[in-house]
Amino acid sequence: MQHSPDYADHKATLIGNYVGGRFVTEGVRFDDVSPVDGTIHARVVEADRTLVDQAVSAARAAIDAGWGQLSIQERVTWLRRIADRMEQRFDDFVAAEMADTGKPLALVRSLDVPRGIANFRIFADLAVGFQEESFRTPTPDGRGALNYTVQKPLGVVAVISPWNLPLLLMTWKVAPALAAGNAVVVKPSEETPATAGLLAEICHEIGLPPGVFNLVNGFGPNSAGEFLTSHPGVDAITFTGESTTGSAIMRAAAATVKPISFELGGKNAAIVFADADFEAAVDGTARSTFLNCGQVCLCTERVYVERPIFERFVDALRLRADALVPGRPDDPKTTMGPLISTGHREKVLSYYRLAIEEGATVVTGGGVPHFGDDRDAGAFVQPTILTGLAETARCVKEEIFGPVCHVTPFDDEADAIRMANDTRYGLAAAIWTSDLARAHRVAPLMETGIAWINTWFLRDLRTPFGGVKLSGIGREGGRHSLGFYSEPMTICVKL
Repeated sequence: MQHSPDYADHKATLIGNYVGGRFVTEGVRFDDVSPVDGTIHARVVEADRTLVDQAVSAARAAIDAGWGQLSIQERVTWLRRIADRMEQRFDDFVAAEMADTGKPLALVRSLDVPRGIANFRIFADLAVGFQEESFRTPTPDGRGALNYTVQKPLGVVAVISPWNLPLLLMTWKVAPALAAGNAVVVKPSEETPATAGLLAEICHEIGLPPGVFNLVNGFGPNSAGEFLTSHPGVDAITFTGESTTGSAIMRAAAATVKPISFELGGKNAAIVFADADFEAAVDGTARSTFLNCGQVCLCTERVYVERPIFERFVDALRLRADALVPGRPDDPKTTMGPLISTGHREKVLSYYRLAIEEGATVVTGGGVPHFGDDRDAGAFVQPTILTGLAETARCVKEEIFGPVCHVTPFDDEADAIRMANDTRYGLAAAIWTSDLARAHRVAPLMETGIAWINTWFLRDLRTPFGGVKLSGIGREGGRHSLGFYSEPMTICVKL
C-alpha cells in the first residue's frame, strides 16, 4: 500500500490485512468512501473468521516467541523506532487521514498525526519509569517476609478503534499495550482504515517481530469485530466508540470474563457563569462544539449560560458558527470538514428535524450547505445552535455527535449543576468563570471523568482519562493505561 502526500492522489488505494508479519490482500473487498464528495478512494479487504483466528494465533505465537519476556528497554526501543518511522512518513499519514475523514489539513497536521506519533514516545518514556511495589512484612517469628510485585503482560489484546480520531485513538491503545509486553490485533473502523494500514506498513518496514502487531479490517456484527471480541484466544479488549456497541462487546467478553477498557459516548455540558471572561468562554464553547464537525467524544452538546449574559452569549456563539467555512480538506480556507459518512449525516439531520418537532428555536444552521459541485455528494452539515427545548427533550438527552449544541439559561449555581448532571452519560464538562473558588467548588460536583475550568481539550497525557455512567469503564493515560495492559503478580519470600 503506497500513499502520496497529495490528498488528491488517494483514489485507488488497496488496504489489506496484516497477520503474522505478512500482508493479506485476498478476500472480499469493500469500499472506503470519501465523505467529501462520495468518491471511492480505497478498496479494503475484509477479514473473515479464519483470518481473525490466524491473527489471534499469530499474536499468541509472538508472545510465546519471547516478545513479552523482552526487557522494558528493548520494548520501548521498538516503540521509539515506530515513532521515528511515522515521523519520516508524516505526510503519508496526513494524506491518509484526510482521505478517510475529510478533516481540514491544519487540524490533521496539528492534532491527529502529531499525537499519533507522540503516543508511542510518551508511553515509551512512561514504561521505563513504571514502578513495581515491594513491602517488608513483619511475621510472628520476627524474621519477616518480603512481598514484591512483578508486572506481567495480559497476552493478546484486541484493539477496536473508532472513526472520529482514527490514528490518535488507535495509537493511544497500541502503544501502551506493546510497551507492557502484549501483542495486539487491531480492528479499525470500517470507515477509516487507511492510517491503520499505514501503521502496519511501518511495523513491517522496521522489522517488528511477526505477530506483535496484527491488523484485521471489517465491520462489527458477523464480521471482524464480532469474530475478534468473541474470540476465546483474546485476553483483553479495549474499545472506543458508541455506548451501544460497548454493551454488545461486554456481552461477548462476558463468556470468558476478560478485562475490558471502554471509552464510550458523551452528552457533555458546559456551564458559563456571568462573571466568565466572555470572549474566552464564547471561543472555547465554539471550539468544544464544532471542532472536527462535533465528532469528538469530548465535544459540548449542552451549554448552560447564566441568564444575565444568555442572549448576548447566544448571539456571539452564532457569529462563531456562521464564520466557519466548510470545504475540501486541502483548501486553506476550510475550517470545517464533513461528517464521516452520509449515513451519519442522516442521523444528525434526523436530530435537526426532531429538534424542530420538539419545539426548538434554530438560532443558526439546521440543514446542509450547498456548494454546486461534487461536494454536494459528500456528508456536510451546517453548524447548528438550538435554544428553547425542555431538559426532557430527546435532543437534550441523546448523543447527536455532530456540530450542534443546545443553549439553556440558568439562574443559580445549583440549577446549573443539577441540569449538567441530569444525563445518562458522564465523560466531560467545562466550567467558565472568573471566580476560582466557585470553579473549584463546582468542578468536583460534575459527574464526569474530567472537568475543565476556563479551557477545553487541554490534556496532560499522564493523567487518567475515561468516563462514568454510559461513558465508559476504566481509565486510560499514563500509568493507568500501563496498569490496564499488565497484570500485577505478588511474590512473597519468607526471610
